[in-house]
Amino acid sequence: MENLLKSFAGWLSDEGKSENTIKTYDGTIRKFFEWLQKGERDFHHITRDDVQEYMDYLEDLDRSAATIEKAFSAISVYARFQNIHEIMNNITRLEKEKNTENPEALNRDERNALLQEVEKDGDLRNIVIVYTLLHTGIRISELCALNLSDIQLDTDNSNLFIRNSHGDIKRTIPLSKDLKSHLERYIDTLDKSQTALFISSVGKRISTRGVQYMLKKYDVNPHKLRHTFCTELVQNGIDISTVAELAGHADVNVTKRYLSKESPSKIEDAIKRTFA
Repeated sequence: MENLLKSFAGWLSDEGKSENTIKTYDGTIRKFFEWLQKGERDFHHITRDDVQEYMDYLEDLDRSAATIEKAFSAISVYARFQNIHEIMNNITRLEKEKNTENPEALNRDERNALLQEVEKDGDLRNIVIVYTLLHTGIRISELCALNLSDIQLDTDNSNLFIRNSHGDIKRTIPLSKDLKSHLERYIDTLDKSQTALFISSVGKRISTRGVQYMLKKYDVNPHKLRHTFCTELVQNGIDISTVAELAGHADVNVTKRYLSKESPSKIEDAIKRTFA
């Protein structure tokens, strides 16, 4: 990796880029390479799917449109360096104007219709995936990284644990009654010697692309289900800081997107009721 990045930096210098620009590109491409390696992908043979999934991954982490565009631009320059322009064709990514809008979410009827359709199809793994995304709001990358050991199914205290790359618990999300019931049934069918909670049809840990493909037949995506989780919490009067903690938002301003533009915020309402 270091030799490749050194060659890239030399090419950028020959192109007349400043030291600060070269440093920025190096840091951005380095992160991209590290993500590829973590997913057991070959950074010597980057594909269009690699780039698209990385854009999806950054959006899944609630990175801003500006940050995602910065990564896209750096990878585009790297693609020009390697003469692999085709990997950048038709890449979809978060648009800047979306940050100012309420995130798209399912309404109550749409959510219930989705759950009924998934349950009717009868695939227990898919049922649990959809319920997990809707009832915990976790990111698709977090869902795919879940292990059996991350599920606590106690009688009085059932939780889902989200861990960092070192295995430490980042946050704990209580399980709803319905999700707990489906998880119990699903886990009973699994080989307890396996590590991953969700396995693909070829016997490996399910990928983000695999989850997206499964959800596509129901005309939804992981982001919409995560947005639905946050929106329903806000609509049910849960305070923004609690929603941010459950969703794993580092910046509470990200969570504030779920406040309705048509009605006053909880803070404004509190002032009116107190000092009216």
